[in-house]
Amino acid sequence: MRYRLELRLTAADVGERVVLRWRRPAAGGGEEVADVLGILEAADRDSFTVRKASGEVVVVPRERALGGKTVPPAPGRRRHRKQLSRGSHHGSAWSCPACGPRLRIRADG
Repeated sequence: MRYRLELRLTAADVGERVVLRWRRPAAGGGEEVADVLGILEAADRDSFTVRKASGEVVVVPRERALGGKTVPPAPGRRRHRKQLSRGSHHGSAWSCPACGPRLRIRADG
């Protein structure tokens, strides 16, 4: 199955979170396909400017853009549950988000 990439970004999307697939220059010559995810800061007839979460600004020339669209806001950060007073979270019957569900078998009847 083949997928067709569409460039669905316009100046009206400035300020939105976007993903943009583009052909960037590769180390040693040639090109490679890469994605950039971040906030669209500018879009004009020549280029797209995207600010990544790291703060890095990426300018993508329009002729190198293969596809792009708006995406939902980033999910909120998850906090790890506080350890229970009995000891570590591994000793409890609760599941730990970092370790996954755990089954505890007790020797006492």
